[in-house]
Amino acid sequence: MTSQIDASPQPVQAADWRDRKRYLWLLGLIAPTALFVMLPVVWAFNHAGWHAAAQIPFWVGPILVYVLLPVLDRFFGPDGQNPPDEVMERLENDKYYRYCTYLYIPFQYASVIFGAYLFTASDLGWLGFDGGLGWPAKIGLALSVGVLGGVGINTAHEMGHKKDALERWLSKITLAQTCYGHFYIEHNRGHHVRVATPEDPASARFGETFWEFLPRSVWGSLKSSWELEAKRLERAGKSKWHPSNDVLNAWAMSVVFYGALIAIFGLALIPYILISAVYGFALLETVNYLEHYGLLRQKLDNGRYERCAPVHSWNSDHIVTNLFLYHLQRHSDHHANPTRRYQILRSMDGAPNLPSGYASMIGLTYFPPLWRKVMDHRVLAHYEGDITRANIHPRMRDKVLAKYGAGDERSRDEQKA
Repeated sequence: MTSQIDASPQPVQAADWRDRKRYLWLLGLIAPTALFVMLPVVWAFNHAGWHAAAQIPFWVGPILVYVLLPVLDRFFGPDGQNPPDEVMERLENDKYYRYCTYLYIPFQYASVIFGAYLFTASDLGWLGFDGGLGWPAKIGLALSVGVLGGVGINTAHEMGHKKDALERWLSKITLAQTCYGHFYIEHNRGHHVRVATPEDPASARFGETFWEFLPRSVWGSLKSSWELEAKRLERAGKSKWHPSNDVLNAWAMSVVFYGALIAIFGLALIPYILISAVYGFALLETVNYLEHYGLLRQKLDNGRYERCAPVHSWNSDHIVTNLFLYHLQRHSDHHANPTRRYQILRSMDGAPNLPSGYASMIGLTYFPPLWRKVMDHRVLAHYEGDITRANIHPRMRDKVLAKYGAGDERSRDEQKA
């Protein structure tokens, strides 16, 4: 197997090792606080008479995702630092790192509630507007709140893998904003079992566009989470409608939260809820799409899939996006050690690497020809020219095999099976 970028960090002596990112992890709070940070800019633009420009800061979320993070990733490049074995336990038990994730939640909900006020307010004279926000600003506001919801799903992902009951509940609370509480079940008990196989709705197939993947992953993950909980409750002798159903109680959090907001701010809030929630979970699915695109665990002689290995996840060690996503880009280590906390995840040898950080790749997923131009040859190189070893989209199978060659018949037969 070959990776595209040799970004493997060099070993460092434990006595000399320091986590140079320790306080930089607080940059993860930029997403849930950006709306408040932009208010002085909005006020200044309005008071300078630049009323059209005053609507731009409300688009801070998309600007962050599609412009600032990709530029910063290119400028600062890969991290290049792995924690040595000797410091892993100390680093794992340092509660400072988990508090960095806990802090996300109050800022997240403060921004959602404040955003609801801005979206529905009829008099924002204190910000320099004549009346309320226009629709260009409202759409940007809803999308920016969606960004903090999407990043919040990643924060929930970090906490949801932990054994501590508090962190698991905090994970559900964080997911309530995007109405994606079932992710807590499906990701842990579904995706991590079926990753990089045709049976996994959250593993993208070679030749599958993001727009094909999105509904398949959304519906497949929802269906899987419900089935997993129903089976768990059946084994416990309970109805699938029992209040302990983690899908139901997670969804209930969303219903209660948004029901309260609609009661306070009125039905005019509904577009804000729909735009921010859908865009938020769509960002998650964009990341799902790029994390395992085309990668396949091979079947063994006993019919089971081989164990998940570093070669089954696309990685990136670009430092800036890793700071915002709590080392999510060190994805191979996460699949090898799901309960390992983000601060000790490592960049692993043998893992295929993306040409840049996740933030840089997200925009490409929306344009299938560009995505395939960047990624298809990397999948082919990863499998040393034998495309039959990839997870090929059924619709594209004949076309792909004709273009890249059928490879050996045994591999082709296994893929069809």
